[in-house]
Amino acid sequence: MTKKLKPIPEFANEAEERAFWESHDSTDYVDWSKAQRVSFPNLKPTTTAISLRVPVGLLDAIKIAANKRDVPYQSLIKMWLAEKVEKA
Repeated sequence: MTKKLKPIPEFANEAEERAFWESHDSTDYVDWSKAQRVSFPNLKPTTTAISLRVPVGLLDAIKIAANKRDVPYQSLIKMWLAEKVEKA
């Protein structure tokens, strides 16, 4: 026996919709057993800025390595960090 779903009401704005879903169970309105997994391949991952103190000589060496690869030095640092974390 399938459950009779209630129709989702129309909302005037996002705040009204948010208030509705905070006080109602979505399973009364949506059959989640028919949901399909989706991916958003073009979304950029969120980033956060950090402050990192490195010796001047090390930063100079990183900048030289980045220049040889024709990439910004901060991008090279991110690539190296990602590679290292992947191997760990």
